[in-house]
This record gives sequence, structure tokens and C-alpha cells, in this order.
Amino acid sequence: MRIVKRLDLFLLKTFLPLFLMTFGICLFIFLMQFLWKYVDEMVGKGIEMYILAELFFYAALTFVPQALPLAILFASLMTFGNLGEQLELLAMKSSGISLMRIMRPLTIFLIFTAISAFFFQNNVIPVSQVKMYTLLYSVRQKSPELEIPESIFTEINGRNIHVRKKDKKKSLLKDVMIYDYSEGFNNIRVIVADSGRLKTSTDKKYLVMTLYNGESFQNMKGNNRSTASAQEAVPYRRETFDAMEMLIEFDGNFNMRGESLFQDRYVGKNIASLQHSIDSMTVRIDSIKEVESKALYMQSYRKSLSRPPVKTQADGSGKAENDSLAVKRNIINFDSLYRAQEPVVKASLLSYSKRSIDNLLMNYGMKSETMRIEEKEIRWHHTEMHRKFTLSFACLVFFFIGAPLGAIIRKGGLGAPAVISVFLFVVYYIVDNIGYKMARDGVWLPWQGMWLSSAVLLPLGVFLTYKAVNDSVLLNAETYIDAVKRFIGKREFRKIEKKELIMEYPDYAALTVRLQQLSDLCREYLSRHKRRLHYFRFWKQGGTDYEAEGIASEIESVVRILENSDQNLVLNKTMDFPIIKSFHLTNRTISLRMGIALAVFFPLGGLVYLTAVYRRKLLRQDIKTTIRVCNEMIEIIKDRNIK
Repeated sequence: MRIVKRLDLFLLKTFLPLFLMTFGICLFIFLMQFLWKYVDEMVGKGIEMYILAELFFYAALTFVPQALPLAILFASLMTFGNLGEQLELLAMKSSGISLMRIMRPLTIFLIFTAISAFFFQNNVIPVSQVKMYTLLYSVRQKSPELEIPESIFTEINGRNIHVRKKDKKKSLLKDVMIYDYSEGFNNIRVIVADSGRLKTSTDKKYLVMTLYNGESFQNMKGNNRSTASAQEAVPYRRETFDAMEMLIEFDGNFNMRGESLFQDRYVGKNIASLQHSIDSMTVRIDSIKEVESKALYMQSYRKSLSRPPVKTQADGSGKAENDSLAVKRNIINFDSLYRAQEPVVKASLLSYSKRSIDNLLMNYGMKSETMRIEEKEIRWHHTEMHRKFTLSFACLVFFFIGAPLGAIIRKGGLGAPAVISVFLFVVYYIVDNIGYKMARDGVWLPWQGMWLSSAVLLPLGVFLTYKAVNDSVLLNAETYIDAVKRFIGKREFRKIEKKELIMEYPDYAALTVRLQQLSDLCREYLSRHKRRLHYFRFWKQGGTDYEAEGIASEIESVVRILENSDQNLVLNKTMDFPIIKSFHLTNRTISLRMGIALAVFFPLGGLVYLTAVYRRKLLRQDIKTTIRVCNEMIEIIKDRNIK
């Protein structure tokens, strides 16, 4: 019991430093992504460092739930990869401790981590998101620090300013030209100066431009002045100045916006607020739909003009059927009324009808757009509510992917685990974004889209855990290389060593006869199987060639006898006998019913059949090799006169 407790403590001490390190790295990566995304909106605005620090602090809190699953995947992969590489995992298993028992302390720790992540998202993330988006919106609204480039017109609050050259040492602008249309294009003003300076007022609400040695031209034509004649002279004003100051409105202060803009959005609500908002919006939308549907029905229902009903008897005898009076209506036909009108009246009626229909379409188009926005807002609330659960659940899913994968690959360090972690997280990120966009756009239900990534990765975690518990060689490259070699025809070689003590020597005379019989048996097989394998006969046999199976059994029997020889030449030649395994033309024996089903389902059955044809070709090569080796072995026995 004490050993087990020490083992739990050892695993926690091994995992926690790696987890904290990878969490810091992942959080830093997400912050860099945030910086690259919004760097253009922050640079050049003269924002104080404490505002940027506050913005990055709240951004870091917001990205904690996204960085946590990646950090758990990375840390678990490194932890179990290091244990496997240093043979510590093997020592634990040799002591009778299963992999699931080894993973138990980390599983318990990560369950508490996932629960804590859920409460963190429900209580902390709404506050941090509101503050982050408020700061980001305020930064976006701040006017940038003014920087007038050379030889380019720059528009500032109704004024186009052109500077030919700048002297940065003296803060002097040379050859300044200003087109001032702040009072309207009819009262445009042109200012030309040799030089000038530009600075910001003390309260940062105005720009003060001082111009030297210039002229000013202004059109005196008012906006409401009548232009009766094209030949009429337009007065203007010309001024010459040695120095002139212009005051331009320019708010360069950082103004913090209120948080109410984002508090009412889905990003600023916890689960209780989200559910309350969803219920309120659902009730409102349902009531609006009910009212609008009744109004649409009343407006679109065709009312008929009718005269007052006249009660008459049902027949001429004065007796009504079933002692009731029938009610007759003389309904006036709209088409007949329309045809009876004058052409001018017809055109007026058609024009009126068209306007009514257009107004109706426009009215309900606007109402439909309003309903679409309301339903989209509900979907966003649903997706945000499910996200608080899916990110916490992803922590456990990634652990049951990373820990078994590390135990299988047995590679520690930052190399292979980093590559595998990034690849798996990219897959998760892509699938999660696909599900989120499908849920947000209403293509799928919100729970379907938000749980898509978990549904995709959970089976992978279960599969890898099962393989790791059973010590599978799932990711062993040699296993796949050997399978490819066998498929392309590269055979296994026999390895036979001379025995120091032989209990029973071979009877070479009887063995010569047996080798000749084996050679004849192989020739008969080749003569009977010259043609390609029959399609339906192959499926009836269940994918097994029983004649080749008998030849393979006879070869192994002869080899077991020759292994007891004390002649080096005989032993060397015995190693040339092929190891025949191709009598199973498929990977496993197929039942008759399954074979018929595969034969009928031609695309899949045809692929299996073509594989069997290729294996038959390899089998024929092995049998030809067997004939050659048998003949050479007989010659060796006869030439050496081995007895």
C-alpha cells in the first residue's frame, strides 16, 4: 500500500512540472495569436502600457480554457513517453500494476481540473471577456497618433494635407499644401505655405498647425447662392501671411467605453443568465410568430363579396330536407367585376394591387429579418452554454489520448510529443470550428455542432487506451514495414544452426525419396493451376488453397528432418526452402455465406479477389523455388554420398 502511494506521488511529481510548463507555452502561443490578429489596431495610437497590460491580462484569462486541453495532451504525452523511454513504465507493469492503475492518480487530478475549468468558465470567463472586448473596442475607437507621410495626401477631419518633405530633426514640414473643405465643397479653401509645424494641444483634443510664409485662397460662393448665369463672376478671398495657426479638431485621448455594451451579450453571461435569456427570447419569438401568423392569415385570406343570405325552402313543395332551411348566397365573382371595368380603372386596380403586394413583401421581409436576427442570437446563447461543458470535457478526452499514446510510442522530450500534440490539436480545432459554425448558422442543432469535436476524438481516446492496456504495437514502424514486405513478395528467411547434440540423424535414403515426391507434388500443383483463379470457386473455398496448404505442411516436415543433419552444406541448402504462408489467399478464412455476400457485392469482393490473385502469383514462385531446392538437395546427397 505504501509503494502504491509512493507511485501515485511519483507520477504527480512527474506530471505537474510538465503540465505547468506546457500550459505556459500554450497560453503564450494563444496570446501571440491574439497579438498578431489585433496588432494593426494597437500600433501607432499612443496607448499607455498599463492599458495594454490590462488588455493582455484579460485576454490571458479568456484563453485559459482553450490552452488547457492542449497543455494536458502535451504533458500527458511527454510524461508517459518519458516513462516508457526510461523503462520505468515497463518496471511498473512487471510489478503487476496495470496501465489503468498507473493512470488513476492523474485521472483523478484531471477530473478535478476539468470541474475547476467548468466553474472558471462559468464565473470568471464572462467577466474577463466583457472587460477584454470593452478594452479592445475602446482601443479600436481611439484615434491614431498623427503621422503625415511625405508626398501623399492625408485626410484629417475634412482637410487634405500634402507635405513634400519633412525635416525630422527640426520637426519641420516643408512645401505644405492644404485643401480645406470642412465648410462644404462650395466654400473650399486652399492654403499653400513654405513650411510648417504640427503639434497636439495639451488636452489632446485639437491639432495645432503653424504655417510660415504662405498664401490662402477661399471661394466666397455660398451653398444657397443662386447660379442664374454661367457667366456670373464668383468672388474669392486671397490672403498672404508670414505666420498662421490652424486649430483642427482631433481627439487623441483614450476614452474607456462602458461595459454595458458587452454585458448584455452572450459572452458576458454565465449558465443561469444564458438559460434565462434563452427562455425570454424563446417566449418573445413564439408570441411574435403567433401574432404575425394570424395577421398574415387575415391579410392574405381572400374575402368574398356576398349579398345578405335569403332563406328559402329546399324544394318546391315547401318542405326542407331534414326539417332545415338551406341558406343560399349569391357570391359575386372578382374576375367578372374586373372585366366589367373600363381599361383605365383596370390599370388603376392592377397598380394598386401591385403596390399592396410590394408593401406586404417589404413589411414581412423586414419582420423576417428581425426574426432571423433573434433566432441567431438564441443560437449564439445555446452555443456559448454548450461550450462551457465541451471545453472541460475535452480535458479528459485529451488525457486519454495523450497518456496511452505516450505509453505506446515510448518517446519523451519535446520532439515527437510536440509534433503529435500539435497535429491532434489542429484536427480538434478544425473539427470544433466546423461544428461551431454549423451550429451558429443554424445548419445543425447547437448541441450537435458543439459536441462534434468530442464525438470525433472520444472514440480515438477509447481505442488508444484499449491498445495501450493490451501492449499493442500499434505505432511500431517495423510491424507495418514487415507487412508491406510480405505483401510485395519479400519473404522471410529461415535461420538454421548446427546442433551440438543430435539425437536422431536423418535417413538420407528415405529422405531422397521424400524430396522427389515433394518435387513431383509441386509440379502437379503447377500443372493444375496454370490459369487464373476462378472468381466464384475462390469464394466457395473460403479464401484458402488446401492443396498449397498440404505442400506447405510437407515442406515443414522435411525441414524438421534436415535440421538434424551434421553436414554444413545440407543445412545451408535447407535454409533455401521458402516459408509458404500464401495458401491463405486472404487475411483470414471466409465462411461460405460471407463469401457469397462478398462475391455479389462486387466492388469490395473484386478488391479482395485481386489481392488473392497477387498472392497466388507469389505462391507459384515459392513452389517453383521448392522444386529447385529439392532437386539441388537430392544432388548434394548423391554427390557427397551422405548416409
